[in-house]
Amino acid sequence: MLRRSEAREIAMIVLYQREISNVKDMIEVKKLISLNVKEEDLFVSSLVFGVIENEEKLEALADKYLVNWKFKRLDKLGGIILKIALYELLETDTPRAVVINEAVTLAKKYCDEDLFKMINAVLDRYVKE
Repeated sequence: MLRRSEAREIAMIVLYQREISNVKDMIEVKKLISLNVKEEDLFVSSLVFGVIENEEKLEALADKYLVNWKFKRLDKLGGIILKIALYELLETDTPRAVVINEAVTLAKKYCDEDLFKMINAVLDRYVKE
């Protein structure tokens, strides 16, 4: 069983692979998951499929909290990290501080400084409302 931080990173990778490969079929998404994890991980699957199923809602929510910016302008990885965090805030009982910290950690690792600050600000605005 993966640690949740590892699972979030794998979910991000799978969603990125899906996006750059333009994969729409859920069976193909399952294959992407299996290529990235040694054994089935329910948390990875729930994040991946939860983000996919709620993509429009999550992007609209991100737009609501982005200041002078639109979701579509974010780079792919930054947008995926933000969608994962918003999904987790909306649909899981993970403490808010943990979700924000994990998203910022991923953004620091994979995105530039401005983007991780933007992700932090969006998530902070969301939880304060």
